[in-house]
This record gives sequence, C-alpha cells and structure tokens, in this order.
Amino acid sequence: MATSSVSKGCFVFKPNLKKRKTSVPIEEYFNKGKNESEDSKLRFETYQLIWQQMKSETEQLQEEFNKNLFDSLIRFLQKSHSGFQKNSRDWGCQIKHREIPTAALILGVNVTDHDLTFRSLTEALQNNVTPYVVSLQARDCPDMKHFLQKVFSQLMDCHVDVESKEQEKDIQKKIHCSMDSLSSWYMNVTQKMDPGKPGKKRTSSSQWQSPPVVLILKDMESFTTKVLQDFIIISSQHLHEFPLILIFGIATSPIIIHRLLPHAVSSLLCIEIFQSLSCKEHLTTVLDKLLLTTQFPFKLSEKVLQILISIFLYYDFSIQNFIKGLQLSLLEHFYSQPLSVLCCNLPEAKGRINFLSDNQCENIRRLPSFRRYVEKQAAEKQVALLTSDRFLKEETQSLLENLQVYHTNYFLILRCLHQFTSSLPKYPLGRQIRELYCTCLEKNVWDSEEYASALQLLRMLAKDELMTILQKCFNILKSSSEKQLGSSAKRIEELLAQFQSLDEAKEEEDTSESQSKGLQKTDLYHLQKSLLEMKELRRTGKKQTKFELLREKVANFIDGLVREHLLPPETQPLHEVVYFTAAHTLHEHLNAAPRIALHTALNNPYYYLKNEALKSEEGCIPSVAPDICIAYKLHLECSRLINLVDWSEAFATVVTAAEKMDASSVTSEERNEIIHARFIRAVSELELLGFVKPTKRKADHVARLTWGGC
Repeated sequence: MATSSVSKGCFVFKPNLKKRKTSVPIEEYFNKGKNESEDSKLRFETYQLIWQQMKSETEQLQEEFNKNLFDSLIRFLQKSHSGFQKNSRDWGCQIKHREIPTAALILGVNVTDHDLTFRSLTEALQNNVTPYVVSLQARDCPDMKHFLQKVFSQLMDCHVDVESKEQEKDIQKKIHCSMDSLSSWYMNVTQKMDPGKPGKKRTSSSQWQSPPVVLILKDMESFTTKVLQDFIIISSQHLHEFPLILIFGIATSPIIIHRLLPHAVSSLLCIEIFQSLSCKEHLTTVLDKLLLTTQFPFKLSEKVLQILISIFLYYDFSIQNFIKGLQLSLLEHFYSQPLSVLCCNLPEAKGRINFLSDNQCENIRRLPSFRRYVEKQAAEKQVALLTSDRFLKEETQSLLENLQVYHTNYFLILRCLHQFTSSLPKYPLGRQIRELYCTCLEKNVWDSEEYASALQLLRMLAKDELMTILQKCFNILKSSSEKQLGSSAKRIEELLAQFQSLDEAKEEEDTSESQSKGLQKTDLYHLQKSLLEMKELRRTGKKQTKFELLREKVANFIDGLVREHLLPPETQPLHEVVYFTAAHTLHEHLNAAPRIALHTALNNPYYYLKNEALKSEEGCIPSVAPDICIAYKLHLECSRLINLVDWSEAFATVVTAAEKMDASSVTSEERNEIIHARFIRAVSELELLGFVKPTKRKADHVARLTWGGC
C-alpha cells in the first residue's frame, strides 16, 4: 500500500471484508474437543430450551418473593409523601421535627443477590411512586461533593422530559452541586410538569404533580459516617422544598444505623424496618420448583447437589450463584453426555429414540445401568437387546416411561416422609427437605441409623399429631394419577377413619364406665391399685391398646412406601440420561484454586498448551518453553534471596540451548541483549504475579515470596 505524502502523517487502512473470519455457530463451540459429534446441535437446542424454562421459573419465583416486600414498601412511601402532596407548604408541619422518611431494608448477607433486588425495586418505584429514583453505592461517594454529583447526574437521567435532558446536562456542568441547586432544580421541574399532558413515558408514578425523590443507599454499612451525617443534616433543612425519602440497604442488622449515626442525626430520620425473606427459605423453594419435580427432566446426583448446597451455606448464601451453578451443571451434562439428547419431555424423547444412530444405540448398550438391567433379563431377551437396534429402541422407550413413573412416585413419597420426619424431636433425617433428599439420593435410606431412630420416634407420636400428618400426606397423594399411589391414598383415608372411630368408641366406654362406677365407692387404695396394674401391663407389653396397634400399622405402612419408592437413582436403568454426576468437574469450575492453576501452568506448560515440544521429564527445563516458565522453574531452585546475575546466567544457558541453530543469523552481542531483555520481562511478570519482590538488603537480589512448589 502506498503511503507517500508531503508531510508526516497517520495512515488508516480499512480491513478487507473478504478476509474477515466467518462467525462460528455456537453449537460448534458446544461440541468442540469431542471426537464424536452425535446430535450436537440438537443437544445444544435442548439445553437452551430447558434453561430458558428454568430461568423463567426462577424469575417468577423472585417476583413472588419480592411482591409482599415491595407492596409494603410502596405503601410506606406513598403514606410518607401524602402530606407534601396535599399541601407542599405544610410539608414541614406534617413531618415531626423535620424527620426524613426512611425505610431500613434488611436484605441479609447474600450481598451478590442485592443488585437484582434493587433493580426490581427501582422499577417498581418508578412505576408506582415516582420517576425520581436514585441508587448510590459507597465506592462512588467518598465525600460530600461526589455524593451530590451522583445524585444530580442520576436525577437528570430520571427526568421524564427527554427533550430538555441535554440542556440540563449542560447546566449541570456550570452549576455547583449543592442542596440549594437540587431544590431549585426540583421546583423548576415540578412547575413545568403538566399532569394532564400525555408524555413520552407515561406511568402511574407520574400522576403526582410533585413526586418525591427516593434515594437508595445500596450498601449503607460501607458509607463514610461523615458523608451520611452531613447529607442527612443538610437534607432535613430542605424538606419543605425537596421531598426526600431514604431507603437504606442493610446486610447485617438495623443496629448499624445507630452505630454509624449519633442520636442527634438519627433523630432526624423517621425509620421503619422492612425484612426480606430468608435466603434459606428461598433456596428451599427453588429446589422444590426446579429439582423436586417432574416438570424438568434434568436432575442432579447427590455429590453434585451437595457441592452446590455447601457453597451456598458456607460461602455466600447467594441464590443467584446457586442458579448459575445449576446452569453450569446443565450445560456440562449436555456437553459431555451424548445420550443427553433424550433428556427432554417424554413424548419428545420417544420421538427422538426412533431416529437414534447406530453409534447412539451402542452408547446406550455401554451404559452401566443398562448393562446391569440386561444381566437380569432372560437369555433370549439379552441377545435381542445386544443385537437388534429396533428391539433396543422399543425397550428404551419403555425404560424412559418407567423412569418418569419412578420420579413421580419418588417425589410424592419423599414429601410424605418429610411431613413425618420434620416434626420429630432432634430431626434425625434433617429439618429441611433438601437434607432428606440428599440422604435418599446417596443410599437406601432405610439402612441408615437415622431412619431407624426416626421410625422409632414415629411409633411414639400422639394421636392428634399422627392424624394431622396423615391428613397432609393424604392431600399430597390424592393428586397422583398413578394406581399404586392412588391405592395408598385410599389406605391413608381408611386409617384416618379408624382413628376417628377409635375416638367414638373411647367416648362410649368412658360414659359406660362412669355410669357403672357411679354406683361403686372409690377410695385411694383402689385407685392406686388400678394405676399400678395399668403400669405393669404397659411395662410387660402383654397387651397393646387399640391406638397403639393402629399407630404401629401407620409406621409399617410408611416404612413399606419408603422401601418401595425411595430407591436410589442408580438402581434405575438409563438414569445417566437425566442425572449429572460429574461432581469433580463442577468442583473444579466453582471452587477454583488460582494459585495451584498458576503453578501448574508455569511448571508444566504442556498441561495447557498441549505442545509436544514442551514435554519433559520431571526436574528438567525444556529450552523451548515460554520465558516466564523457564524463569519460574529456575527460581524454584533458589533460596530466600535470589541473585539476579546468577539467575540471568542460568536463564541464558537454558535459552541458548534452543537457539544454537540460529546463532549465525545475529551477532553474539545482539543475541545477549535480546536474551537479557527477555529475562527482564520474565522477572517483571513474576513480580506482577507475586512470586518475587525487590529487597533493600541487597541491590542485585530479589526476595522469593512463595514456597512449597505452589
């Protein structure tokens, strides 16, 4: 290309459109690195469909959780602003001692979920209360100047009059941001607003002629105390012309307000506390809607579920991170399991089975669960399953139907068992249904000591408690369309009727005994004698009462349902199609160890680069390795203080071993300068990563910072 010019300049060359790389479809990346590309596009589409359904379900749950909180918060804001709305001149009289209406929003320690809550809250406030909603974070407001600038700039963005927005931004640059300027801006804006004139963005929040200004402090604990105090004191002096309402986002406790603000400042606030739903209850509901249901075919194994729950309980209490982990599990399942193409609703899966290739049929035959199933069949059926693809597809359809029925019965009986165990003292099988679910996924729950203890406590329940739990189980099972569970619901109904008849019989016995005993003379001796006889009978166990016999029937009935329907998923053929079991892969992604990964990359670059030239024996340094890898492996051989001269010479020795062939192309002096520059860059990169640092003890030395090989 010609770049001739009279004077020096900068020349721009537009890229050739023909040479641009064409975009690769996402499904190609989805199958990248796999030798077999069976149904990769269909698997990716199925993953997207299931994830969109799960995502919409979680968003709907989030709206339901926030609805009550937001409704009560909106009522408080509307009530607080009603005095100013009736008569703006009497605003100071309506607020006692110039108190600023303040809502303390207790959201919990799951800080990563707060942004989503505040976005939803901002949208709800703009639709129902006021268009002027400002959200601030402590990191953006180190002092009062930046605080007011952020408030002013966001109020400009909230302005409903879009045409004058650019003009007011120019005014903002010229005006010094202060409460006086904010008050004058608010008065000018509210005077220009015409409630009868339809605007470009017309919502229910614009029905007020003088809407309030809502200021949300997302992380109230992180704000500087002096900034908060100054802003509250100044704002309280301008309430008659600038109707401000504060919302404090609090992660810990409302006591933090009084710790940050002295009494003279906190007395200027009219505080009302609002508590959000517990994140543990939120997790229980998410599990109930996404995993403990047949609506979504995808399921998690016990180890995978334990990893996600442990990260939630011991790290961040974040529902959003839990859902992201669930999404990662779903993606990894469809990426690594070729038969995940059948992980969809049952009618769709039956249709896909008819179009399975020969390779996919072999994948089914190689499944461990299917091989165990084949071994239990007759010899003729074994031959047909292993040789005939047509017969295999028919049997696969039947097995998927059985798997669907298994999950339906499994979750219903799991809920019934939870109704019994959640009311027992000390909760031997866990208080939450997720704990019981993990136990049932891991092994036969009836073989555990906790289950035996729960069954023993179940045989000691009172009649009223037993009838209440049985009624709940009946309500759970009566919705089932399965014949087996339908008969179980009828059996529970019969047991409830027997308990009621037992009450009627007891009342008749009591009345007859009272009539017969009314003619006899009772004294203390006869009463003590009868009580001792009853105690002896109960101790020896010679005769059980009708209630005890009936309670024993209930315990045996529940035990039979558990043994029949709560089998671990590993016992079901083709469970690998819908269950994600790669717990180690998920653990590597979610519980990342950057220091170990960094050591592996620098000590063994072949692990990531997959270059055959980088293969070397343990303790050897390949001369063709990247410069930083050579410098890193050399520094591992040094003590606490590293001599830069010795380190540089060792580096040059390793590097020149690979460049002997090209020694004639450049002079020895130039080659040494190039190697020296490469060494300096490698040391600088190691210093940036935190492996070495300069030391004042010796000018030509650096200090080593890491030990133990990682």
